[in-house]
Amino acid sequence: MALEPAILVNGLCKSFEDNSVLSNVDLTIDWGTQLTIFGSNGSGKTTLLKSLAMQCRPDGGSINIAGRDVSRDRSTIRQNIGVVGHQPMLYQDMTCIENLIFFGRMYGVNEIAKRAQKVLSEMGLGRHLNDRVRNLSHGMQKRLAISRAIIHKPPILLMDEPETGLDIVALEIVKSLIKSWTSKMGAVVITTHSIEIGLGWGSDVAILNNGAIVYRAKQEEVDQMWMRKTLLSNFGLTS
Repeated sequence: MALEPAILVNGLCKSFEDNSVLSNVDLTIDWGTQLTIFGSNGSGKTTLLKSLAMQCRPDGGSINIAGRDVSRDRSTIRQNIGVVGHQPMLYQDMTCIENLIFFGRMYGVNEIAKRAQKVLSEMGLGRHLNDRVRNLSHGMQKRLAISRAIIHKPPILLMDEPETGLDIVALEIVKSLIKSWTSKMGAVVITTHSIEIGLGWGSDVAILNNGAIVYRAKQEEVDQMWMRKTLLSNFGLTS
């Protein structure tokens, strides 16, 4: 019997007052896929990810995560996703390791102190275990936010512009993390303004425009020169 897709979206709609942000979005993401979603500001990328993360309630349509309907099985789905958004969702007066232990306990992670130290080390934060979050740079807080998202080893990662604020070393760490996740048959969805990162990290790419998916292809099928020209000229993205 075939596995259900990691993510299945049908007819997703969302408006804020009279402004339609998502319009009948259909999207299937299989296990082992890293999908990069490109789009200009206001195209609906963040709203789409927030809908998948159950942080935003759609007006219509359906979302299934790992075969479960988000409108009926929210607690189980939360165990299956890790979310990196624009806000770090960290406790500023707690240390790095205190944050991870707190969130790990929420998810029932076994041997959480050991797991937290391992994740912080992998994210290049091993020397900052006992630093308070408010004293960290923006880039370090982003690393910690990613650590929080993966502490419970969720099969699905949702990452909204994960490259923001990261230096070259951290970008390589995140790239390796994403590759590892998908090689183990997890699924990763990222949004980005960077054409280089989007085409370099993804197994699949999509363009979201005016609240709808207007392009979707496997990375190896993409004419990169055409894609770069299209994204630069029509969507205001950076190379």
